[in-house]
Amino acid sequence: MIQVAALYRFTRFPDPEALRDPLLATCTNHDVKGTLLLAQEGINGTIAGPANGIAAVLDHIRTLPGCADITVKFSDAATTPFHRMKVRIKREIVTMGEPAIDPLDGVGHYVAPADWNALIADPATLVIDTRNDYEVAIGTFANAVDPKTQSFRDFPAWFRANRDSIAPDTRIAMFCTGGIRCEKATAFLKSEGLDDVHHLDGGILKYLETVPAAESLWQGECFVFDERVAVGHGLAPGTHGLCRACRRPVSPADRDSPLFVEGQACPACHDARDADQRAGYAERHRQVTLAEARGEPHVGARRD
Repeated sequence: MIQVAALYRFTRFPDPEALRDPLLATCTNHDVKGTLLLAQEGINGTIAGPANGIAAVLDHIRTLPGCADITVKFSDAATTPFHRMKVRIKREIVTMGEPAIDPLDGVGHYVAPADWNALIADPATLVIDTRNDYEVAIGTFANAVDPKTQSFRDFPAWFRANRDSIAPDTRIAMFCTGGIRCEKATAFLKSEGLDDVHHLDGGILKYLETVPAAESLWQGECFVFDERVAVGHGLAPGTHGLCRACRRPVSPADRDSPLFVEGQACPACHDARDADQRAGYAERHRQVTLAEARGEPHVGARRD
C-alpha cells in the first residue's frame, strides 16, 4: 500500500532555491514521488511512497522555517499516483496573481470539519466554492456558490465583479480541496474590506476523512490532482476517470457517451480538438497500452 501525503504551509522562505536540492534529494533517496512547490510564501504539494519514506520526507520538511507543526493529510493508494518527483520554485505556492496579498498578514477564521455543517447550514452564511469549474462539476457542498472559474487566478476578478451584491457584514464561508486556496481567498477578501470570512480547515479532504457519511453535507466526489482522480467519503476511491486529452474528470455517464474515446477525447473536449490532435492522442494511448502490456510505466499515462 502506498501512503499519500498532502500538505501546505504559508511561511517565510527568503531563499526557497536553497531549500530545493536537499528536499529533492531526501524525496529521491526514500523512493517518494509527487510534486512540491516552494516559494517565498511557503510550501505546497502532494507526495506518495512507502510509509517510512513519507515519514523521512516529512521529518525533513519540519526542519524548514515555520514548518515544525505543519499539518499533513494522509490517505492510501493501491499504486503510486505519481510517476516522478518534482520540487519546483514558484512565485506563489498557489497562484492567485495578486502580489499584494500575503496570507501571513492575516487570513479568515479557521473552521474545523466538525463545526463546518453548522456554519454552512445557516441561511445567513454565503458559502463559496473556490475551486475550478471542472472540480465543482463532480461534487460540492449543498447550496455553495460556484464562481465557474477556470483557474484560481480568475477568483479575484469574479469576486470584484460580484462585490456590489455582497453586503460588508455578510458572513462568508469558503472551501477548497486541501485548504490552501480558500485560506488565500480569505486573505484576499479581507483586503477587499470584508472581515466575517471563514474557511474549512484542512479542506474537503479533511472533511471527507473525518465527518461520517451519514452526517455529511457533501454531495458527489472530490477531484484530486493525481492518478486517483477523485475520492469520496473516507477518502475511498471515486468513480471518475481522467480524459487524457483535456485532463478533466470523466464520469461513468461520460464514458458511455459516443463522444468519449479512451485516451483521445471526452464530451467536454471532443469538439474542441481537430483531427491531427486526436491522432496524436490516439498514438500516445497506443504507446501507453503497449507499455502497460509490458508491465512498464509510460509518461503519457500520468498527469504529473
